[in-house]
Amino acid sequence: MISKERYRIYLVEDDAMLAEEISKLLVKWGYEVRRAEMFDDILDEFLAAEPQVVLMDVNIPRFDGFHWCKKIREISAVPIIYISSRDSSMDVIMGMNNGGDDYLTKPFDNAVLVAKLQAVVRRAYEYSFQESRVLRCRGLTVHLEEATAEYDNQKCELTKNELKILRLLMENQGKIVTREALMRSLWDDEIYVNENTLTVNVNRVRLKLEELGLQSFITTKKGMGYAVL
Repeated sequence: MISKERYRIYLVEDDAMLAEEISKLLVKWGYEVRRAEMFDDILDEFLAAEPQVVLMDVNIPRFDGFHWCKKIREISAVPIIYISSRDSSMDVIMGMNNGGDDYLTKPFDNAVLVAKLQAVVRRAYEYSFQESRVLRCRGLTVHLEEATAEYDNQKCELTKNELKILRLLMENQGKIVTREALMRSLWDDEIYVNENTLTVNVNRVRLKLEELGLQSFITTKKGMGYAVL
């Protein structure tokens, strides 16, 4: 599941000055931005960037944005917003028919771009994040409302802290979650908690997963924290 804290945007814009302006704007709003570099192979760059949203210009070298949007749609449902100087009704219709989620005409107000981006993020991730009561990763299913973990047709109950640990790690799959972040999620003020207490809690989660038959689910990153890879 996608982390709510920071979303990665893949920006496909061949006007270097405009791309820089948009990048600075989005970084200011808390987004991570990856800019297209090789316009002859947008699909490979998209796969490497693993973005949560694509901002796609239409008039770009070699193939236009409609082409690349269609190619991305063949492999991914990631939200795509067009940013284009082409403003005819036919262009908008073509963009949406090729898999776009929204269409913004240049020149645009920065506030409108941010608003549209926030809207597609809410629709694609945050609403589904709030509604989803089940997390799945590497064959493990965690039922949030029941506070249970299930693997290979076996189930175990989780304590409040064990559930919080698994939830935070699974929601940030592939990323290192620092010990400090875990401690803040478990206790109001980590300053007054011995770090060994966190270690004990993580080890209890590991033991329960091992009893279900799931080995090495949580990886320790020495000096950094923990991760589910």
